[in-house]
Amino acid sequence: MIKGIVRCAVLAAAVLMLAPLSAAKAAWPEKPIKIVLPFGAGGVADVTARIMADKLSQKLGQRVVIENMPGPGGINAARAVITAPPDGYTMALVTNGTAISVAAFKSLPFDPVKDFEPVSMVGTFDLVFAVNGDSEYKTLGDFIKAAKAQPGKLNIGTIAVGGTQNLGAELFKSMAGLNVQIVPYKNSPDIVVALIRNDVQMQVDFPPAVQGQVNDGKLRLLATSSPQPSPLATLKGVPTVDQAGVKGFEVISWNAVGAPKGTPKEVIATMNKAMHEVLAMPDVKEQFAKVGVVARASSPDELMARLTSDIKKWNDVIDKAGIERK
Repeated sequence: MIKGIVRCAVLAAAVLMLAPLSAAKAAWPEKPIKIVLPFGAGGVADVTARIMADKLSQKLGQRVVIENMPGPGGINAARAVITAPPDGYTMALVTNGTAISVAAFKSLPFDPVKDFEPVSMVGTFDLVFAVNGDSEYKTLGDFIKAAKAQPGKLNIGTIAVGGTQNLGAELFKSMAGLNVQIVPYKNSPDIVVALIRNDVQMQVDFPPAVQGQVNDGKLRLLATSSPQPSPLATLKGVPTVDQAGVKGFEVISWNAVGAPKGTPKEVIATMNKAMHEVLAMPDVKEQFAKVGVVARASSPDELMARLTSDIKKWNDVIDKAGIERK
């Protein structure tokens, strides 16, 4: 009898000891969550991440803070995340630029496929192909036809070699079979000036870089880079490069969230669910659209498939273009 009572007491004590552990496990997050960005403040990625973080803070009941950590290849930001405890309190903004870095660098001190647990996509955004508002090229087909009639004569302006815009232009050049010069500039405003002066005949860039001049009639959009027409009102009616005749052309820029390898599956699931709910909010979609981004969540598997596919894609583009790896 006494032994039975003792045994029951021991079992009860064990249950009481385990109960706080179970509660703690289910309580994530119990403190602020940090998302590290490989970019400085003020850019599209930073703006959209902060919009999302504000809503996630309300949804999760803990502050979600953005930390900017710019640097070549996203190395600084990646190192800060993959060396953090895999407890869900330090996460990373992973982008198509991450995939490009894997392809563009001879060696990176991290492997996004092996070192990160995918959580969810945040949003996608197109490249746009723009010409001078007075240009004779009314369609992308017109530009392609003229480029083939004048080999080596037409110029396409992009920002620095190895960026999404530059590699998107290289992919277009390759898939369309064109002999054109791709001219790199330091920044987007310099390309706009060159386009207006006719130093270059087309610009490949992100929508916010040219939207003001498009609104003023100084520039005209010929095409977008996604396989389907953009749902954004500012790009309504603009055909895709694929529709313009370069079949299979696709460049989708994207932002996403990843966590250190080994982060508990239940934490990933909780964050993924919260991101789906936040990114479906009408006001979030509206704010994203103002900077040319389509708010779009995903499953972890979909994100990993996009990352691995883009690494291969940009590796092939860099090889074909003969771009020297850093």
